Amino acid sequence: MDFRERIGKPLSSLFPSKEMRLEDWNRRFATLFGALMVGALALIFAKAGDLAHEAFLHLGSQNPYLPLVLTPAIFAIVAWLTGKIALEARGSGIPQVIAASRDPYGQEEQGLMSIRAAVAKLVLTVAALFGGASVGREGPTVQVGAAVMVAVHKLFRVRVTPGVLIAGGAAGVAAAFNTPLAGIAFAIEELAVAYEQRVAVLAMGAVMIAGLTSQGIAGDYVYFGHVEAQLPLETVLIAAPLAGIAGGIAGGLFSRMFLMLRGPNGRWTAILRNRPVFTSMLCGLVVAVIGVASSGATWGTGYEPTRAMLEGADGEMWFGPAKMIATLATSASAIPGGIFAPSLAAGAGFGELLTPLFEPEQAGAIVLLGMVGYFVGVVRAPLTAVIILAETTSSASMILPLFATALIADWAGAMVCRRRLYHALAEGFMPQDKLEKPRETDEPDVPDVPPKDRDGR
Repeated sequence: MDFRERIGKPLSSLFPSKEMRLEDWNRRFATLFGALMVGALALIFAKAGDLAHEAFLHLGSQNPYLPLVLTPAIFAIVAWLTGKIALEARGSGIPQVIAASRDPYGQEEQGLMSIRAAVAKLVLTVAALFGGASVGREGPTVQVGAAVMVAVHKLFRVRVTPGVLIAGGAAGVAAAFNTPLAGIAFAIEELAVAYEQRVAVLAMGAVMIAGLTSQGIAGDYVYFGHVEAQLPLETVLIAAPLAGIAGGIAGGLFSRMFLMLRGPNGRWTAILRNRPVFTSMLCGLVVAVIGVASSGATWGTGYEPTRAMLEGADGEMWFGPAKMIATLATSASAIPGGIFAPSLAAGAGFGELLTPLFEPEQAGAIVLLGMVGYFVGVVRAPLTAVIILAETTSSASMILPLFATALIADWAGAMVCRRRLYHALAEGFMPQDKLEKPRETDEPDVPDVPPKDRDGR
């Protein structure tokens, strides 16, 4: 038996061709350049969003009732522009990336990852924040990150495969929250339908570069600030099930109502789509009324009240339910904007409802458990939720209580809404022939791409 037979493959395969080496280098340069751009764009987007929200609050402080007119008007304008310019920019942005990753060769026809969609997503989300919408930047940054990565790979003449989209989306999460590990976890749990080693390397490289870019410009900051949270075991045994069940049920209820209002084949979807501008204006009025009644606490991402509650400040008991309703109304309008940050804020409010049951010095830790419970109930991604909160609060000592709460919340959320929100919404962006059919086995999902391309390259 000769050497060729012993190794079971041609000797030529051990020495890649010059063309293959060139393609590999092009791929590396495309990932490097794309991740740098994602990191920079995420910071620009964050700054623009903050300025827009501050401008809205300033106008509201001048005339407390101005939002009752301004918010519905902005919602209507953003909805009209979305329909005219880039319908694929509506909503969060994460379902678009999931849909495109399942059909990377057909996504060009839909324009889900086009530069036009990315620019529209950025501009219209900032406009929504100027109108007081209860939206976050993280979901839109995922779509923008994936679109940028696709455009750069095309520029370098590198094939666009699921790994490219996953890497771009993961880099977007990492840059938006300054959470590199959460970016990788998000790629595994939400974006990757066939997670393999080379996809892992591509995603980790993009996350690292985007994260370093973000830190290099904005500094090594912690999103919610350092939270000195710690709970004794006896408290965890009570708090984790409470926060997990209550948060999971509330989050699952949000997802169930969201899918009824805007999901594919939802009970009210067709009715709301028939009159998009009027629907958005009505949803804007609901958001405005809740915002005026709450003195502006429910407008925007909810970052400020969330950080205050994490630091132990007494929060309003109505904040969690009010933020949940404001976010649901904003989502029902289908204007561009994410639900990551608003869901964390609503979770903080639900956690605040549990704080009277425990010692005052444990309030911040209980709020943190409420955040992970509700967030997991909404998105059903426990690993991502735990890592995001551990990184955004620099509270490594809370990892085990967070995991316990997240696992319970995942179960509770599934009891209320069995479908995972982002994956259900992704079906609305996919052609009928690409929709997943029920299977009798529990084998992992595999994207509909040629076998030679299933290496994430």
